[in-house]
Amino acid sequence: MIPAEILKQVRRIEIYTNRVVNETMAGRYESVFKGRGIEFDEVREYQPGDEVRSIDWNVTARTGRPHIKRFVEERELTVMCLVDLSRSTAFGSVRQLKNRLAAELCAVLAFSAIKNHDKVGLLIFTDRIERFIPPKKGPRHVLRVIREVLSFEPVGHGTDMRGALEYLNRVVRHKSVAFLISDFVVGDVRSPLAVSNRRHDVIAMHLVDPRQETLPSIGWLRLEDAETGRTTIINSASAAVRQRYERWEAERRERLQGMWRGAGMDVVEIRTDRPYVDPLLRFFRMRAHRR
Repeated sequence: MIPAEILKQVRRIEIYTNRVVNETMAGRYESVFKGRGIEFDEVREYQPGDEVRSIDWNVTARTGRPHIKRFVEERELTVMCLVDLSRSTAFGSVRQLKNRLAAELCAVLAFSAIKNHDKVGLLIFTDRIERFIPPKKGPRHVLRVIREVLSFEPVGHGTDMRGALEYLNRVVRHKSVAFLISDFVVGDVRSPLAVSNRRHDVIAMHLVDPRQETLPSIGWLRLEDAETGRTTIINSASAAVRQRYERWEAERRERLQGMWRGAGMDVVEIRTDRPYVDPLLRFFRMRAHRR
């Protein structure tokens, strides 16, 4: 039985994200992701003006008349949402938790996909594969995906992104558009990211909370690593301590940028203190311009 509170949240997200898709994202998704490949359509007789290199020599030899192979753009995509629900995503200091933001992102992407008759699948991971929902079409399926992200209680605490990417490569055989939604509290996973990005189109959706970037000046703090449980005590009133923390965070962000560049993938920064529509639209415009 699904709790009433979860159903309320699902309904709220459904209404809001549907409006975002219909009013703001309309046409953006299709212009960026549709027609990314070609598939065989038919063999027909050669007509003046056809490309000579399209001639099917086997059929031509068999029939005694020139025939060509005709291809059309691929119109159906598989969209995968890979959602990191490790302990560090159960945090948010401003508008909402990172894991709730992940659910809304899944909803926007999934509703955009089904509006264009694409399939949507879900992979939830922590330091293990927690849940896999195979790609399917339809509004009911999308609502199930949203419910799973909102209501799922993960067993693991840490983040095994390498394992999640390897699992994606094993179970999703055809090329997909894979949105990797995470706060990227990970080590160097450049190699598995690059492998998956060659097989699929992997896009990093980086969840960021402003409290990760700066410490408040409020005196002594006991900080706990959500994923490992390790604790440390610091004096946040010290300017030197705050500066060291900000330098450490800036270096971490720089390492992540280098990792994403090395894997050849696109990144969208989604913040808990700002609406996510603008960065999504900037990403779609950038992709459309590149195409």
